[in-house]
Amino acid sequence: MSVTMMGKPINLQGNRLKVGDNFPEFTLTDINLGRVSSQQLTGKKVFLTVPSLDTGVCDMEVRNFNKKAGEIKDVHIYAVSMDLPFAQSRWCGGAGVKNVTTLSDYQTHNFGKATGTLIEGLELLTRAVFVVDEKNIIKYVEYVAEVTNHPDYEAVYKILEK
Repeated sequence: MSVTMMGKPINLQGNRLKVGDNFPEFTLTDINLGRVSSQQLTGKKVFLTVPSLDTGVCDMEVRNFNKKAGEIKDVHIYAVSMDLPFAQSRWCGGAGVKNVTTLSDYQTHNFGKATGTLIEGLELLTRAVFVVDEKNIIKYVEYVAEVTNHPDYEAVYKILEK
């Protein structure tokens, strides 16, 4: 599957993940500049990768998942971008997002490379969704074909409600 941004093909670094794969190890930065490793995140998880929280589609996507997170128990939702932690914190405060944790891959890009979401040349993450179970097995993957489009919310929610 190819991915485009505003209709133009883009190259993604790393290997694409698929349902049944183990979710890879990574290290990210939280809004307090603390390091967060994959081993620290337990339980059912949803990882949203977005180019920047400060854009229309990304903003709407994370707000949508924030609302849904309040309705689904025992699931942790993480929005990962290359935004600086300060910008993520400011955005969350302004958007009233409390049910989604933002994490940044700005330092090492290892999350983007490990998940096949790093856009070559732009050093941004493409739009993707990963649902990961308690055993770290991927249950759902969507690399959105056009970065400026929304993910398939209903498909994600069906998996989460199982």
